[in-house]
Amino acid sequence: MKIFSPEKIVKSVALLAALFAHPVHAEIPQAARDARIVILGEQHDNPAHHARQAEWVAALMPKALVFEMLTPDQVRNIDDTWQNQQELDALIGWTVRSDWPSFDMYFPIFAAAPDAAIYAAGVSRSDVGYALKQPLSAHSLAAFYGFDKPADPAEQTAREALQAQAHCNALPVELLPMMVDAQRLRDMTLAYAASDALRTTGGPVVVITGNGHARSDWGVPALIAYDTPDVRVFSLAQGEDGGAVDGGFSLTLDAPAPERGDPCAAFTR
Repeated sequence: MKIFSPEKIVKSVALLAALFAHPVHAEIPQAARDARIVILGEQHDNPAHHARQAEWVAALMPKALVFEMLTPDQVRNIDDTWQNQQELDALIGWTVRSDWPSFDMYFPIFAAAPDAAIYAAGVSRSDVGYALKQPLSAHSLAAFYGFDKPADPAEQTAREALQAQAHCNALPVELLPMMVDAQRLRDMTLAYAASDALRTTGGPVVVITGNGHARSDWGVPALIAYDTPDVRVFSLAQGEDGGAVDGGFSLTLDAPAPERGDPCAAFTR
């Protein structure tokens, strides 16, 4: 059991008071409260999405948090001594070791469930490159999730089209199957970490990840259902400015988009 400083107790009480006064408490459906694994999607650079994730985490009180953004090496450094954002950042090295957006946006998620066990589901670029030197079907997790069989042609085509769009149609066509395999590898890693967290802690488990991994049709929920169909899973997508989010979800909510430059500018330099 983590022993909190008086300052942290005051902050936790204030967070819970704000939560119950905020409409977000009413927006969480009973299906999410009853689920054993809740997957909270995001656009990684959207502060409003992370604020909602923190509010849901505070309401759901998970026994475990699974982060796409953390690697096993980072999680091994976490202990019960951290009392604030700076101390946790120093333990996991988010700011100095990560390419993810600012820890300012993600720390409130950790703080919303400070007793939750933290699980890593991150796959580094180097690990992706190493894993894809062999067929995805040869990966140790492939049989758990049906990836030891040929991909459905329609799904493969749709996933390659999404990868092309996500990279501003600047990738060579021959690279698209590899990009899809990288996404499937991340899906597998997330699903396995979530299931492991559920088996170990008893749940509930909350997964923090991108919208693409949260989709029910072929993302993490589908893989959990393939391996353990009796586990109740809820997936939330978070859109921006009323735009649609591709894929099926248990629920889709909206938030304002942050100011951001042209995402395709890097491909046209």
